[in-house]
Amino acid sequence: MSENKVLEKVKKLVIRIKALFKGKIEAPSKEFSIELNKPHSLAFQLLGGRIDRVLPLFRDLDQSLYKSGIKVNFKAYVSLTVFSAILVTTATVVLVPSLLILAFHTPFLPALLYGCGGGLFAFAFSIMGFYFYPIYRADKLKRELEDELPFTTGYMAILASARVSPEKIFYTLSNMSVPLAISYEARDVVRNINLFGLDVISALEEASRRSPSEVFRETLEGFISIIHSGGNLAAYLREKSKQFMKLKRISLKKFSDTLSILSEFYISILLTGPLLFVIMLAVISMLGGGFLGFLSSELLLNLLTYIGIPVGAIIFLIILDAISPRW
Repeated sequence: MSENKVLEKVKKLVIRIKALFKGKIEAPSKEFSIELNKPHSLAFQLLGGRIDRVLPLFRDLDQSLYKSGIKVNFKAYVSLTVFSAILVTTATVVLVPSLLILAFHTPFLPALLYGCGGGLFAFAFSIMGFYFYPIYRADKLKRELEDELPFTTGYMAILASARVSPEKIFYTLSNMSVPLAISYEARDVVRNINLFGLDVISALEEASRRSPSEVFRETLEGFISIIHSGGNLAAYLREKSKQFMKLKRISLKKFSDTLSILSEFYISILLTGPLLFVIMLAVISMLGGGFLGFLSSELLLNLLTYIGIPVGAIIFLIILDAISPRW
């Protein structure tokens, strides 16, 4: 019964898309525009009722989604993960054998085996990519918040010294012309106050629970304590700004040392290593070297040139982005 419902939804979607291209309907309905503009909505409509058995495998993902700032429901995100993995696996199983047969003249059976193996790798990497993306986003948000804290706390101290209320402080942060990570956090605080009717302390407690940064969480908890006790908020923020500025200098010194180590790794792994491997494969090919399993030296050379080196460079850039301070 559920399979028939899924098939009916897919058929309705195809009919609507055909009608759009033929001009039978001038504008899609609101529901249909949501399906087209938000992939997780479409994936949830197709697979949302059939993924309950795989949800326990992603139980750690819910908390990562909550702290990453991704405004997607947990079940919808898992539906998108499974749906994308199926699409990528199917495309890999079809395209890899076709590419090997047409471009590299590989026999059919080895090409089919490579396609199946590539499909398994594509399925695993797509699942891992969707699983670790919220973790990466949460870590990126954490680093951005901690990079901005020395400056934002100083700015907040100036506002507090001018007798600006805590609500107005976060309202000012949410409307800054420069896009900052703390602006998004401040917008959530302002939304919870103005839209959901929370008081400033409850809104700050919610932001503290949601924040991926332990340092930012401690700052908000201190902010809440000062409001509770009626202490000097400007003095607290000034002291925090001085502490964060000292930590900023130490972290920049550590980053400089780490960057020198990474540059050595880059030269040895992505410059010298591939160069030696290319020379070795070229010499083997010139001497009429044999196959390495089903892979010829020419095919290995192409895989290294067009896949290995670009993928290695992308991985290095991701690592560099993960450790680089923004300010």
